[in-house]
Amino acid sequence: MSRFLGVDYGTKRVGLAISDGLGLTARPLEVVPSAEAVDRIVAVAAEHDAHTIVVGLPTGLSGAEGASAEGARALGEELSAAGLTVEFVDERFTSRMAEDALLESGMKRRNRRDTVDKIAAAIILQSYLDQRTSGNPGGS
Repeated sequence: MSRFLGVDYGTKRVGLAISDGLGLTARPLEVVPSAEAVDRIVAVAAEHDAHTIVVGLPTGLSGAEGASAEGARALGEELSAAGLTVEFVDERFTSRMAEDALLESGMKRRNRRDTVDKIAAAIILQSYLDQRTSGNPGGS
């Protein structure tokens, strides 16, 4: 079975997470500079046999899309052009949830910056996987 790759888009860094082979659980993978994201995502997808890329779509409280959502959609378009299937999911509050989890674990601020994006990617991907297994896929 193919794996899923989760993506937390940011203008400076992009967090990546990967699912298990059954598509039930997500785990943080790595953080890459935004300028290298497309090439790295394509490489990671090939390395892990991931055919579906789940990109978090940043929206406001009202659900409206802003500049960050445009960047995430542009990344998704580039990944689609590279032959990958892309799904978008609402990522409201995922970075905050990741930051809170790292704070609770006692991680120092300088270490959190390098970790929060891949944790957020895992939260995005786990949300997608949970919706998928419950029969309620929640793409945008």
